[in-house]
Formats: sequence, C-alpha cells, structure tokens
Amino acid sequence: MAALGGDGLRLLSVSRPERQAESAALGGPGPGLCCWVSVFSCLSLACSYVGSLYVWKSELPRDHPAVIKRRFTSVLVVSSLSPLCVLLWRELTGIQPGTSLLTLMGFRLEGIFPAALLPLLLTMILFLGPLMQLSMDCPCDLADGLKVVLAPRSWARCLTDMRWLRNQVIAPLTEELVFRACMLPMLAPCTGLGPAVFTCPLFFGVAHFHHIFEQLRFRQSSVGSIFLSAGHLIGPVLCHSFCNYMGFPAVCAALEHPQRRPLLAGYALGVGLFLLLLQPLTDPKLYGSLPLCVLLERAGDSEAPLCS
Repeated sequence: MAALGGDGLRLLSVSRPERQAESAALGGPGPGLCCWVSVFSCLSLACSYVGSLYVWKSELPRDHPAVIKRRFTSVLVVSSLSPLCVLLWRELTGIQPGTSLLTLMGFRLEGIFPAALLPLLLTMILFLGPLMQLSMDCPCDLADGLKVVLAPRSWARCLTDMRWLRNQVIAPLTEELVFRACMLPMLAPCTGLGPAVFTCPLFFGVAHFHHIFEQLRFRQSSVGSIFLSAGHLIGPVLCHSFCNYMGFPAVCAALEHPQRRPLLAGYALGVGLFLLLLQPLTDPKLYGSLPLCVLLERAGDSEAPLCS
C-alpha cells in the first residue's frame, strides 16, 4: 500500500473518521475497497487488451499484414468495450463523477486546440536531437521533404500500409483510450491525481512486455536492444503517434556520427528546453476545466495539488 504514495495512504486509511464519513456520504464501500476495485479494474483492462492480441493463433510474426489485420479487429472490440469497465467501476465504488463519462475520459471540445498542439510541440522539443539526426541523414532537402509529406500519393501509400496504420493510428488511439482515458479516472480517486498520472504508464509498460517474448521468439532482437526500444512516453494520441514514428533515440549512432558535436548539443538542448517548458506548457489552466478535478472533489479529495 505504501507504493501508492501519500495521497493514496490518506485515502486507504479507513480508520480516519473523516474518510469514513466521506465514504458513507457517497453511499459506497470503504476507501480501501475502492482502491482495490480501481487497481483490479485497471489490471483487467490491461490483461483484456493484451489478451485480445493472442485470440488469433498464428505462427507468423507480429508485423505480418494478416496478423496485423486480425489484431486490429480484436483490439478495436476491446477498446470499444473499455468504457463499460469505467461504468462498472462507478457502480461498484459508488463514486459519482458529476460529469458525463465521455467528458471524464477526455472527449470534449473545451481546450481541444492547445491540448492537440502544446503537448506535441513539447514532445518534438524533447526529440530535438533525433530530429536533427534525421534531417542530417536524410538525402533530400527541406523543400523535397515537404513535397513528399504533402503529396496525396504518400498518404495513400501510408493508409494502405498495415504497419503504418498500426503504429501511427490504431495503436495510439486504442492504447490511449484504454491505458489513459479509462484508467486515469479510476486511479485518481484512489492515489490522487499526481500519482495516478505516473501509475498509468506502469500498466502500459507491463502490458508491452509481450513484445519482448515475440521478438525473442522470432529472433528479431537481443534482450538488451529490446529493453532499450520497448517503451514510449504516454500522453495524447498525437504525441503517442509521434513517439511511435521516431522510436527510441539512437544515442549510440549519434556518438559515432560525423557531426557528433552539434548533434549532441541538439540532444542536450532538447532535454534542457523540455525540462524548462514542461511546467508552463502543461499548466491545467491552458486546457480549460479538468473533469478529473470534479471527480476528485466528489470523492472527497478537494485539495489535489493539480486542481488548486
């Protein structure tokens, strides 16, 4: 229980009279039971998502188009049903969010433009070094690159490429829906909003361990290289898609690059600017009211730092 942090311990400490009074007012079970329900619900979602990938028995590798199409079907079904888990959690815990389910999960128009642009900009700043490396190694200049990006034929090829659709569209949409939009509202009343933000990636990371076994099974990578490339930052769908496109920064290649010094300076500058701009560009005031704060207030945690 101590792993849940200070806010989580406060919610889990059912011996405190104020927490018991809040739980009784909500008409639900005790806070300790609520946390177990939340954690079990998140584990069930993670297992269901990963399990849906293996409904189809196949000896083909995961990048085979036939395997990708089958997995598209199963993960779309699981992702479409995942909001039902949040509804069940709400009934079991007795916590009433005070807002619609879709709004609570992040489907709202308020603050949509800064939410789409600012996190993506911040992520691109973090990847300043890899972006410089990509531009240095690209044989075409900027004008030719823009022509390729804006050409309808390029997009048509992407939309018929199963791997591109998986990495840039289906995976970001379904994984963010399951591992962020559904899990965050269930974890926040238990652990507090801050710890919940850092707990969701743990479920996301554990759920991706199956890639290790697949790559080892088909001898596509060594154990060391797999662990260096298996994870990505969790965030909005656009950031997720961008991170999937960029992959893990090729730091070793940068150290051996002919233009090593400016490249490493770009890496350092990107990390420095990311740390400098992280707090101002993620200020909740930029994105409108937070439905999760309404949820926390109704759950009895009206002093959440991110909501004040």
